[in-house]
Amino acid sequence: MSVRIGIDVGGTFTDAVVVDNDTFELIGTVKVPTTHHAPGGVAAGIVQALQEVLRVHSIPTDEVSFIAHGTTQATNALLEGDVERVGVIGVGKGVEGYKVKLDTDVGDIELAPSKFLRTKHYFVTQDNHQAEAVAECMDDMRREDIHVAVVSAAYSVDDPSEENAVMEQLVAGGISGTCSHEISKLYGLRIRSRTAVINASILPKMIQTADMTEQSVLASHIKAPLMVMRCDGGVMSVKEIRKRPILTMLSGPAAGVAGALMYEKVSEGIFLEVGGTSTDISAIRNGQVMVNYAEVGGHKTYVSSLDVRTVGVAGGSMIRVSGRTVVDVGPRSAHIANLPYIVYTPPEALGELEIRLICPKEGDFDDYCAVYDRTHDQLYALTLACAANLSGYVKPEHYAKGYVESAAKAFDALADFMHIPVADILRQIHHKAAEKNKPVVKKLIEDHELIPEQVVLVGGGGGAAAVVPYLAEELGVPFRIAKNAEVISPIGVALAMVRDIVERTIANPTDEDILMVRREAEQQAIKSGASPGTVEVFIEVDGKNNVVRAIATGATELRTKNRMHQQLAETELLEIARATFPEEERGGVSIAARNEDFLVVQSAVEKKKLFGLITRRRTPTRILNREGVVRIQSGNAVVVTSTVADCEREAELYIGRTTQYTEGGEKLPQVYMMVGPRLIDLSRLMNQEQILTLMRLELVGVDPNEPVILVLSSSVSG
Repeated sequence: MSVRIGIDVGGTFTDAVVVDNDTFELIGTVKVPTTHHAPGGVAAGIVQALQEVLRVHSIPTDEVSFIAHGTTQATNALLEGDVERVGVIGVGKGVEGYKVKLDTDVGDIELAPSKFLRTKHYFVTQDNHQAEAVAECMDDMRREDIHVAVVSAAYSVDDPSEENAVMEQLVAGGISGTCSHEISKLYGLRIRSRTAVINASILPKMIQTADMTEQSVLASHIKAPLMVMRCDGGVMSVKEIRKRPILTMLSGPAAGVAGALMYEKVSEGIFLEVGGTSTDISAIRNGQVMVNYAEVGGHKTYVSSLDVRTVGVAGGSMIRVSGRTVVDVGPRSAHIANLPYIVYTPPEALGELEIRLICPKEGDFDDYCAVYDRTHDQLYALTLACAANLSGYVKPEHYAKGYVESAAKAFDALADFMHIPVADILRQIHHKAAEKNKPVVKKLIEDHELIPEQVVLVGGGGGAAAVVPYLAEELGVPFRIAKNAEVISPIGVALAMVRDIVERTIANPTDEDILMVRREAEQQAIKSGASPGTVEVFIEVDGKNNVVRAIATGATELRTKNRMHQQLAETELLEIARATFPEEERGGVSIAARNEDFLVVQSAVEKKKLFGLITRRRTPTRILNREGVVRIQSGNAVVVTSTVADCEREAELYIGRTTQYTEGGEKLPQVYMMVGPRLIDLSRLMNQEQILTLMRLELVGVDPNEPVILVLSSSVSG
């Protein structure tokens, strides 16, 4: 048997899971305390979790084909200000050098209220005396006790030689650091420099953790290389962590979404990972998680992160009351207040109960609701999880399940205190909690253009059942609690793919420019640990911002799973597709094309105009993989079946037929190509030449007789 191990470092506990590599079934879990204060830091807990999960579940080390961990260390270091002071060396000359001097002086960066990343700025002129100037900078850094540096020059994304030369001199002198071009290939020098500074500030601590965990994995005789979770939902090798630790920032929330994508097969939805204190909310569209640039202390960076939004309400959120009104739910939680939940206390252990309004922590409101057991002199928290258990939203199979009788006794006491029925109190509590999450969910749907009628809420985390079912009721959408919701994050780590993003600022990119960025992303993914034969690259040309973006994903071995175990029957796939069409489009749903890995399903819709004299026809289309995930949705598309030999000619013909011409110019169709197990997205390119060039590249070396399916999606007409 081959297994995958995922380890997720949380604020309180470090969870480890073992997952079957072929079926993705959960074999077992362990939980150990997170070792924040151990000599080895959180690495000690990671090692302990690894050793424990191997021992408890009797896993031979030679059966481990993949091992990865997610960590909050980078995020916590930034939030807590536990970072190194950074020397920033700007490099330039002439008139341009003056702007470089200004843009590289990023100042002190506020990471959180009263927490700062301190910097000291230097400027070096590119001339014959550059080496002496750098030596003077190094002497000053030593006097200032600065051990890490950033080197930043204006056009280093095109020619990194100046940055590299200065960094080589620094490293030779015992100062480590980051070149700005190593973090981003975009031109914005100030943002690129700031991102590099944040990276450098956590470099020493993250390298120490990476070294310790890697050595421990090697000592365990596990042959699979250790991978680390990234903030965009992928993983990368420990070697890459030693250069770009900033990419692990916010990787905790990313792990849960990765688990939902791989484990729950979500096509269009909102994922809510519910803990004890807060809920992380993210959007999934066409089976892909949505990404945005991360911000640190309100400042934009060039780090691509999952678009995760955090709300201060969760299973442990305490209730605030005033008179007959529930004032709020949270943000203070039972965990932070250091109070046990009454719902997890056996009813026979409870005595006479009364309600007390408390101030859990200094500076909190003094109307938080607690339940005092007079018989045993014990104070309990009354939380959202308590209410959800009593309301019946938490089912016996859910992790948040507690003692309903204990919750009932507590809410009877609260009803006497507030002089209103228990049912009214519960309704107010759930509504208050939903009111916090609803605007965030709606904004994610709007920002990422999800189809509201197809959105499903997916709950992960131990507190999922306390939040998600009622929220779905208020929004009028379906929901489901993820399988093994309480360990969805380490499962996400275990199932994650290698992912790398390369962005370049290029105005009017040529075919060669696009191919160059694509090759760079592919090579970066391979360098991060992906097996070459598994890498797929998505290209986007953003003409508005002059950015060419390549996203490469790949597996760490040639086969991440046995696909045959996961495939659904075509009748099942057809029903899944049918459910995504509006009611009026479901009548003529049929299979338009298929291969071993994908199914293309279409409907036919006619709309008459001008008293029936004109008939407008369109063909709404869905592309599904054989596991039932709807990967692409279109309101109107043409489906073409071809072969590798004829594909380019057919594509050129049908692009011409489906291009629309308006006063604003021509509007190309969005083109998708399926060949074997690959769905190649060509929808974000600017012109036909770019589409055909990339299509040609993707088909190099493929048998000319191999079937190809093209889907050309155009605007809905009529």
